[in-house]
Amino acid sequence: MYLLIILIVVVLDFVWTQYLSYRNRKRMSPSIPKMLYGIYNDDDYAKQQEYQKANSRMSMYNSLISFCVLILVLLYGGFGWLDIQLRHFIGNEIILALVFFGVIYFINDIITLPFTYYDTFVIEERFGFNKATKKIFWSDQLKSLLLTVVLGGILLYLIIWLYNSLGHYAWLYAWGAITFVSVFITLFYSNIIVPLFNKQTPLEDGELRDAIENFGKEAGFSINNIYVMDASKRSSKANAYFTGFGSKKRIVLYDTLINDLSIDEIVAVLAHEIGHYKKKHTLQSMLISVLYTGVILFLLSLFLNNGDIALALGGHKASFHLGLIAFSLLFSPISMFLGIFLSIFSRKNEFEADAYAAKFGLGKALTSGLKKLSVKSLSNLNPDPLYVFFYYSHPTLLQRIEKLT
Repeated sequence: MYLLIILIVVVLDFVWTQYLSYRNRKRMSPSIPKMLYGIYNDDDYAKQQEYQKANSRMSMYNSLISFCVLILVLLYGGFGWLDIQLRHFIGNEIILALVFFGVIYFINDIITLPFTYYDTFVIEERFGFNKATKKIFWSDQLKSLLLTVVLGGILLYLIIWLYNSLGHYAWLYAWGAITFVSVFITLFYSNIIVPLFNKQTPLEDGELRDAIENFGKEAGFSINNIYVMDASKRSSKANAYFTGFGSKKRIVLYDTLINDLSIDEIVAVLAHEIGHYKKKHTLQSMLISVLYTGVILFLLSLFLNNGDIALALGGHKASFHLGLIAFSLLFSPISMFLGIFLSIFSRKNEFEADAYAAKFGLGKALTSGLKKLSVKSLSNLNPDPLYVFFYYSHPTLLQRIEKLT
């Protein structure tokens, strides 16, 4: 019975996501829509459509292969088989779970890595975005793997130990541990994680730094840490982000952003990011994430000691790892439902951050900057509304322009 329910959920989730992607593909048009006149010219629009088609096809093939593999694993009890085989060599439940997830992660990586490689060195290369060498690509893969093994392994070990040792209320302790790690990463992400992949240097004195600091004074926002990241060694796409709290807050500009936008446009983009901080969006998002994690961990605790679920996956006895696999599959409809509200909340915050920048007379510069960034990255400016409703954390460019003008 449990296996049937899991299969139904997996199939429906796949069908629904592919339906939304199909709707988005149907919006493609060989001729530029009227609402995009003045943003895309005919040549840039044709290039954007080709870029979208290439990414859509790759995503569809990736999803289809992953879906077929998962269905076969479920039908033939692959998760349970792996659990049984590992039990011949490993007696400790925590080590067993860690090795189990390590094997699953490795197999998943084998399936997805060719698509990642193709995306980087074929699609992104063809459209002029990729700047990474193969050495950088494989170095990034290795560093990501090591981070996952070390940080993910330590956190997973702690959570499994808590669930196996503390009984009914273990999820509360696990919730506290994950919250602590999340806050720590938020505070020190740019200081500890980013330097493993990119070099960050303080923004030099000059017209741009003066403009940013002057805006900070006008907005009552202390700006001491402004850094430039060498994003151009991987991609020509531009971005900026704001991280940390209090004395740890830091503004990071991609070097590509500095090259692509004017000083006024860069200040407008940063005003938007500062607007998130001033409107307490960052804190709100963190609190929502903490609550969301607590709900997930509580629901997970209901699955872990269910022997029927272990049998449904082909195992012989209840375990943390089989319970987590079943839960992650069955939770997908709830996750999608909750994701809708999170996306609505996020889009509302983006509008508010845009309005904050416009309050300082930067609406026109922000609009101009957003247009440049969208065209430069070949963004889809005419997505399907239902696709946007389910997946977009940001409003579309046209929606943002409408609010700003």
